[in-house]
Amino acid sequence: MLVRAEESVLVVVDVQARLLPAIHESERVLRNAGILLKAADALSVPVVLTEQYAKGLGETVEEVRAALPAGSPVLEKITFASTGEPSFVAALKALERHQVVLCGTEAHVCVLQTALGLLQLGYTVHLVADAVSSRTPANHAAAIDRMRAAGVSIVTTEMVVFEWMERAGTPLFKTVSALIR
Repeated sequence: MLVRAEESVLVVVDVQARLLPAIHESERVLRNAGILLKAADALSVPVVLTEQYAKGLGETVEEVRAALPAGSPVLEKITFASTGEPSFVAALKALERHQVVLCGTEAHVCVLQTALGLLQLGYTVHLVADAVSSRTPANHAAAIDRMRAAGVSIVTTEMVVFEWMERAGTPLFKTVSALIR
């Protein structure tokens, strides 16, 4: 069950200005979300980004916005599960891909509920464990355990990037592998 670039959508959940400072190891989340975004852009993997109640939590942080591939939708939501917003579900369906690579914050709230909702909709979900977090390590760990038990594949940033690339010795390999050094 490899993650394939031509079958994947990268979903970045709620990496927002007022929330991020409270997130445990937020620098790790930002670094790895950035790698995923840049790799997705290089490998033509579509991206969908969500913002939870932007009026209260602020917009997506600039580091993430800057790495967002051109034309990627930024969808505001007020439901914790992104799948509770019709615009999110419509955006995913329009892409006609069945794998979702998921990262963002908070692992135990919006990311968890989004993952469970995606499973209910029939998607294969790959949670990038080193590109998600919560305010506390305990919440992060509990969320990963619950998602794994529900059938979510737990992966890392490097797993996703190398599975998306599939092979070495190509010009794309040189470009994308440089992101993780």
